[in-house]
Amino acid sequence: MTILQALDVTKNYRIGSRDITVLDRVSLAVSEGEFLVVKGESGSGKTTLLTILSGLDRPDQGRVFIEGRDITDLAEDALAPLRNSTFGFVFQSFHLVPSLTALENVTFPAELRRDRAARAKAEALLERVGLAHRMTSFPHQLSGGEKQRCAICRALINDPRIIFADEPTGNLDSVNGSAILQILLELQRERGTTLLMVTHSPEIAGSADRVVTLKDGRVVTDATHG
Repeated sequence: MTILQALDVTKNYRIGSRDITVLDRVSLAVSEGEFLVVKGESGSGKTTLLTILSGLDRPDQGRVFIEGRDITDLAEDALAPLRNSTFGFVFQSFHLVPSLTALENVTFPAELRRDRAARAKAEALLERVGLAHRMTSFPHQLSGGEKQRCAICRALINDPRIIFADEPTGNLDSVNGSAILQILLELQRERGTTLLMVTHSPEIAGSADRVVTLKDGRVVTDATHG
């Protein structure tokens, strides 16, 4: 079943007097439960595609569908709950709230939904990724790997259908990067979550069900791994 689809998505930016086409009629279908990697050189349009597919930005042309629902022109008040409940996000720079503890950072998205089990779910997730002893720590007290594990828990707290991950190991050394990938894939497979990840890492690409390569804003290869 197709859970996410882009049809002829185009995105342009104006830099000075020049119009730059970042995405050029990109079409893509992602199956439920799939781990899809989008790769390409810097400037190929990877992150722009991720932000458009997740409703953080809009295409200039083309359409985006989630479970058959066209989200391209949804107003912000309709997109916000979709991003909080249907999507989870993991970024390279963690984006944890400095004034909140690890537990509070993870709990926050569930509290927005008034989920009475928010704290219990957050504690279980943090324990699952080895952060039971860090629940009351603030982000500045955590290592890079611990911050990213916390961010993964936050992304999963509302049981999203799709996780969007943008270079999630980019700020980590190879050991921590491998550990984060392992945790993310274990949780993704346990929950049957669809995972769409932008990465430069050959190791991560090798673990994916499918790899799409962008060049100059276009899909140049789309390969399924056996």
